[in-house]
Amino acid sequence: MAGKFEVKTAKNGQTHFNLLAGNGQIILQSEMYESKASALNGIASIQKNASMDDRYDRLVSKSGKPYFVIKAGNHQVIGQSQQYEAEAGRDNGIESVKKNAPGAEVVDLT
Repeated sequence: MAGKFEVKTAKNGQTHFNLLAGNGQIILQSEMYESKASALNGIASIQKNASMDDRYDRLVSKSGKPYFVIKAGNHQVIGQSQQYEAEAGRDNGIESVKKNAPGAEVVDLT
């Protein structure tokens, strides 16, 4: 099963999305957007930038757990991963975004 983007409305009325792997696990979460159109633009940006390794920042949280963000060409963060127990998990997450995002279906749950 291929990956997919799920577009949702938060309790505060803003729109956000998650990228899910084929097994249904969330790989990446977006920021909150004022409009669905802006969220869809964010998805398009992730699809465009997913294959470019230099768009990923490999980071470590204050609690010492590795995670990553993906940035657009203008260096704005367009998605963030969960925190992983090890760098290998984070690196697998990046590879999963590279594999799943470019052709992922967009499912509108708003």
